[in-house]
Amino acid sequence: MTQSQEFLKQQLSSSELGDRLKALNQSRGLPDADRFELVCIAGVDPSARVRYDALSQMSSLGQQNPAKAKQILWAALLNLEEEIDVRAAAADSIGALKLDGAFEILNESYHQTNEWLLAMSIVAALGELGDRRSFDLLSLALENENTLIKIAAVGALGDLGDQRAIDLLVSLAEQPEWEVRHRIAQSLTALVLQAEDENKDKSRVIATLQKLSQDESQPVATAATDFLAQLNR
Repeated sequence: MTQSQEFLKQQLSSSELGDRLKALNQSRGLPDADRFELVCIAGVDPSARVRYDALSQMSSLGQQNPAKAKQILWAALLNLEEEIDVRAAAADSIGALKLDGAFEILNESYHQTNEWLLAMSIVAALGELGDRRSFDLLSLALENENTLIKIAAVGALGDLGDQRAIDLLVSLAEQPEWEVRHRIAQSLTALVLQAEDENKDKSRVIATLQKLSQDESQPVATAATDFLAQLNR
């Protein structure tokens, strides 16, 4: 049975962490407008676990009140939040909601952090945001020594749809990490499929995928073969 919004609001004021976590979980059964109000309360909870859950839910609820969502997410990302995983959740939601000023705050936060988890979340969020101004930052992230950030950057460039990324990704197709090569095959295919007209780089992408289809890593070879089939339909 779904609990009422008023009861769950009271539970979010409980001194017991378990009560607050349970209330936030039970709020998922409420209408989005009611859930959003509770998530806003939980977004500034004393517990990082509660804040993380709340800010993660904001990605699907923030459109209920974009101005309020922006206020909470901006505060979490701009060094007011001590826990990196909570800040990363805020970055994810900012990208998903595509709020005004999202590129500027994500760009600023990326250049200010030394935390790989937050940097990776920002990179992924920029891909989801779809703002072409992200191209330079994502290109820079390709050079990061952290493999997870590099993978996120490759994926984000594919999501972004900026055809300039083809040159970058083709040049990286022999990266030592198989996970990077796998994501490169995926993003190159996405970029060609997103092109609004006949892509002059399609033949280069196909040649790169043909090479990757013979990759020593089976997941890479299989993925590249499947992507080739998509492009040759």
